[in-house]
Amino acid sequence: DLRRMARGGLLPLSSEQGLELFDAAAALTDEAALVPIRVDTATLRVRPEMTPLMLRGLVRVPNRRKADAGTDRSQSFARTLLRLEAAEQEARVLELVRNEVASTLGHSSSEAIKPRQVFTDLGFDSLTAVDLRNRLNAVMGLRLPATLVFDYPTPEALAGFIRAEILGTHSESTTAVGATGTTADDPIAIVGMSCRYPGGVSGPKDLWRLLSTAGDAVTGIPSDRGWDVNALFDPDPDRPGTSYTREGGFLHDATHFDADFFGISPREAVAMDPQQRLLLEASWEAVESAAIDPASLRGSNTGVFTGLMYHDFAAYAAASAESLEGHLTTGTAGSVASGRVSYTLGLEGPAVTVDTACSSSLVA
Repeated sequence: DLRRMARGGLLPLSSEQGLELFDAAAALTDEAALVPIRVDTATLRVRPEMTPLMLRGLVRVPNRRKADAGTDRSQSFARTLLRLEAAEQEARVLELVRNEVASTLGHSSSEAIKPRQVFTDLGFDSLTAVDLRNRLNAVMGLRLPATLVFDYPTPEALAGFIRAEILGTHSESTTAVGATGTTADDPIAIVGMSCRYPGGVSGPKDLWRLLSTAGDAVTGIPSDRGWDVNALFDPDPDRPGTSYTREGGFLHDATHFDADFFGISPREAVAMDPQQRLLLEASWEAVESAAIDPASLRGSNTGVFTGLMYHDFAAYAAASAESLEGHLTTGTAGSVASGRVSYTLGLEGPAVTVDTACSSSLVA
């Protein structure tokens, strides 16, 4: 963090300097807000185009010449790309992006930057995102948005956008999926499936096995859910708050969720409705079932439509509100269920959760 600040022209303060500035600020009681900073103007002069707006008065930034120079750089880079084949263009822009990402994060080489690694996993936050945007603008003479690393969350995706921006060849990102035996008038083509059912069913093959062998999916009540199984049972079916049976259809592996795989912290995973966790797993597996790399869908116009009607986990989670505070809203909201899949896979199509009671899945 200190190195990043220094590259931006802001130097750390020693304890003595901080106290001196504090005393100076205390004497200026008529000022509404004071910011004690130590500025390295020599660094700001090296790359004036990267100087924050509020510090522009400390160095000369020739706006008109800067704008013209930016246009020249953009046109020059475009001419360079046009002389290359498409694959070479992609490699050239990706190399430039990886170099600037490495510099932003303080790496000595771009080797540490993988083309498909998500920027947030690399350690980017809002400050470094803007820093990278400024660097790319300066190098290529573009005017890129501050939300760049969030809109195009991997170096590969970002390089594709920049190449299209420079060459003026923007097009919708699409993924073609072929389904054997379909015709043009088929309203729905199922190219991949996944499922979870009681009886140890973790996929379509398991479901067929259960059906074809007339298997029994009814089991005892799981002991890993925090339920008091003994207090739950009562042979009287009319006693409120109890069950007159000790058996039922349960997903015994529902607690086995690999939160780290989906980039979710353990604490947030505990606050998530199990339906959200199962939906993430099933969505990933459904895409893999279609012989598609889930990572390849990032940035595509892929939609997620989820049927969801039960919201009883919210009451259970509320009992642990203190330990799960901060994650309960997103963890129990039905609207988040479809959006979480879109966010995790980087999908840019519609994300809709449908609750029409028993017809939810059908309507979705």
